[in-house]
Amino acid sequence: MQIAEKKTIAQYLLDAERERREVVRVTVDYPELNVENAYAVQEELVRMKCEENLSIVGMKMGLTSRAKMEQMGVEEPIYGYLFNNMLLENYGELSFGTCIHPKVEAEIAFILGKDIEGPGITGAQVLAATQYVVPALEIIDSRYENFRFTLPDVIADNASASRVVFGNSLTRPYLIDLELVGMILSINGKAREMAASAAVLGHPAHAIAALANMLGRKGEKLKAGQIILAGAVTEAVRIDIGDIVQAKMDGLGDVGFTVVD
Repeated sequence: MQIAEKKTIAQYLLDAERERREVVRVTVDYPELNVENAYAVQEELVRMKCEENLSIVGMKMGLTSRAKMEQMGVEEPIYGYLFNNMLLENYGELSFGTCIHPKVEAEIAFILGKDIEGPGITGAQVLAATQYVVPALEIIDSRYENFRFTLPDVIADNASASRVVFGNSLTRPYLIDLELVGMILSINGKAREMAASAAVLGHPAHAIAALANMLGRKGEKLKAGQIILAGAVTEAVRIDIGDIVQAKMDGLGDVGFTVVD
């Protein structure tokens, strides 16, 4: 794939995000788009955002359940980037008008105290390098029509990253068994999803290790101070105007927001 094509695709997706409109998936016009090229498009999209004076605050993992990986026919998760304009205040408001068709997932976020550089990083090394873990809600918002896409499509679209809410409680990772964190995702006071953190690759630290190793292949590393979403513990739930969203996580606290017009 030519550089000009990657720039064209990145601009196509950036415009869709800015203008809050659905677009046809990229692979309709570029059927040759593969995972490697999709990450190149994602990198171009990230570069364009940084040129607009947005700053990267962390990263996010996707496809971190074994079932989803098997469904998509992949052997490792995918990743995307979190920017400062994606952050929402805990128990603040999400303007529905800034999204296309948002869904919410409950996740655990890792705040790094040390750099992590692959290859060969393990979950134990991730925990040793983690300063805090916090509860989080990620709002995903694919720019594609009807949430229909292939794996390269979603990678190019920055893994559907849109907004994220972090809880206020900071927990040292050694004070809790992160493999056994139960959580309830509620909408308007009614439980919609219940799950345990082991749904994320058996242990959420394994997702961070996978990310470090994937970046290591490109000569990049995770940096101290970054906050990393380990991937969805619950299924994604569609949200609408008026919804009050909350996730409660054993030992980690709670996090929430309200959807407004």
